[in-house]
Amino acid sequence: MAYDTIDMDHAAGDRIAIVRLDAPSRNNVLDMQMIQEFTLAVTEADRDDDVEGIVVSATGEMFCAGADLNYLKELSFEEGTRFMTAYFEALDLLRDTGKPAVAGVQGICAAGGNELVSACDLVVADETARFTQPEAGVGATAAGGGVQLLPLIVGEKRAKDLLLTGRMIEAEEARAMGLINRVVPENDAETRAVDLTETIVDHTSPQAYRTIKAIMKPWTNFGLLGQEMARDLTARVWDSEEFRERAAAFLADEELDPRGFDGVRPPRSEE
Repeated sequence: MAYDTIDMDHAAGDRIAIVRLDAPSRNNVLDMQMIQEFTLAVTEADRDDDVEGIVVSATGEMFCAGADLNYLKELSFEEGTRFMTAYFEALDLLRDTGKPAVAGVQGICAAGGNELVSACDLVVADETARFTQPEAGVGATAAGGGVQLLPLIVGEKRAKDLLLTGRMIEAEEARAMGLINRVVPENDAETRAVDLTETIVDHTSPQAYRTIKAIMKPWTNFGLLGQEMARDLTARVWDSEEFRERAAAFLADEELDPRGFDGVRPPRSEE
């Protein structure tokens, strides 16, 4: 099947399906089309009997800048709930696939992009990779798994540090805190992700893989309790004047007054 925002490829003699985010001119931002096509591509790989593992990667210098703020700030509450439902479907599919899923990350991996790779079994990042959950800065939350699962992955205090400060961390720090598994040389992320996926499918039988995932699932699901509440609260945030103003200011490179959403500071002066 041909896609507009996803590039589908295969490696290791077609044993490994590669699902690439493919809108580099837009920093691979997530909108409804990309999310729906990503879901279709992962479903295609999951149902292909010749495919034994899946690699999630991206074209261009940046893995993913997160959801498209220009798109989100125009959504009504109903449109926002539909977007979040589709987004949860994509993440759940990645978590529940019967085949190993490994992410290969280069460049900035922000917000929803970070949640996307966290839904994979393992994550390989090259030395250029940077990770951030900046949503709170525009009055939103990382409701696609960031708030729910990040504490389980890196611990509560580290999760709050990332979520409340929005700071960007380098690949080595991400590895040290358990957010990713491997750091590899620049431009090697996808290749090494394919190698790791091939190692997994050579070592672990399909039955053993599914059993391990089934036993671990209650632990993951515990972190995802309240998904419907997260969907509705997030859609309500996107449908608020505060979010629209903060998103517009961010896109215009204006500073926001942290005391209130109606206090937009003048644009930053050129230095």
